[in-house]
Amino acid sequence: MGNTDVVTKNYMRQNTVFADACNYLIYGGRNIVDPEKLTELDPTELGVVFERDSSVHDMDKPETIQKYRDILKSAVIMQDDRAAYLILGIENQTDIHYAMPVRNMIYDALQYGKQVDETSRKNRKERKKKPHNRGEYLSGFYKEDRLIPVITFVIHFGADEWDGPMSIKEMMDPQDETLLEYIQDYRIHLIDSARLTEEELGKFRSSLREILSCVKYSKDKEN
Repeated sequence: MGNTDVVTKNYMRQNTVFADACNYLIYGGRNIVDPEKLTELDPTELGVVFERDSSVHDMDKPETIQKYRDILKSAVIMQDDRAAYLILGIENQTDIHYAMPVRNMIYDALQYGKQVDETSRKNRKERKKKPHNRGEYLSGFYKEDRLIPVITFVIHFGADEWDGPMSIKEMMDPQDETLLEYIQDYRIHLIDSARLTEEELGKFRSSLREILSCVKYSKDKEN
């Protein structure tokens, strides 16, 4: 890992800075995500490609996928006296990553898979909570179970404007445009320092404002 990656990761790991980035992207700069209500999580995303079904005994050994995020935190967001639970991830990019939509999609899919697996294990361990039907028995995930939303952001610390794809569909060139209606899309949420206006920079409340400003004008000697 390069020195730049280490520095940006350690910087963005600070709760005040992490919350500032989230508040900018989700709430337009309003102070909704409280740094004190952020809890750091293990950034390792481990998923099972396929799992042995309890009704099938001749399946191959399950394969696993392991990916490492930059930063992952859980958040409790209070609005109108109601608590919303989220999992927030940030990926720091000094260079433009031209497959970022796929990369983030994998991270989020593995996190959702992890939640399903943990819920299934919990359900099977708690004998008081018995499955109501065969579907619940096979999956271990019950009808009333719910997932915690996962949101991943990308912060581009490069001086050049991001010219990579912003979605899965932008990475495709289907010959039949009709197919696009049936292809699931996945968009990235990006803070691109080079594209930020002065008004947008003013919405940041932490030192992230000065950092992004320095990156934005790093190739402009006058500014």
